[in-house]
Amino acid sequence: MFIQTEATPNPATLKFLPGQDVLGEGSVDFRSPGEAAVSPLASRLFAIDGVIGVFLGADFVSVTKAEGDWEYLKPALLGSIMEHFLSGAPVMEGESSAIDENFSAEDANAVAQIKELLETRVRPAVAQDGGDIVFQGYRDGIVYLHMQGACSGCPSSTATLKNGIENLLQHFLPEIREVRAV
Repeated sequence: MFIQTEATPNPATLKFLPGQDVLGEGSVDFRSPGEAAVSPLASRLFAIDGVIGVFLGADFVSVTKAEGDWEYLKPALLGSIMEHFLSGAPVMEGESSAIDENFSAEDANAVAQIKELLETRVRPAVAQDGGDIVFQGYRDGIVYLHMQGACSGCPSSTATLKNGIENLLQHFLPEIREVRAV
């Protein structure tokens, strides 16, 4: 098994591509070993000293480290990911909890357009960088997005939100005043 690695815009996060499906579709973000209990793969990665975040995407795994150099942590992560996939163990054992969405019924059409734009134009690009952005709410012209994986804590995430996503959404939906991360 050959696992490729890619740097992400977040220097504390590294993306691992095992050459096969991880989740197949969707994504799950774990920020603690307790949250990762539903995932044998994420639990295995949190057992490595220095891991503070694990993000599972359709065909990749992003790992966020606390500090230190990747040259010491990367071999242990590669070994754990390889062992997991060679063992045949499932990636997830249960259902992950979905993010609660918050918007009023009269905004349903705008929310549908926002979700479509995120799904087709934003999420594929963000996944290439080892993360995900998920719709969480819309109220009074403000879109609330949940940043996951490499996007969470990334130094360029504010620029991505303001210069990229906010401008894109405002172009198609002029009633949008602002985009905020939650």
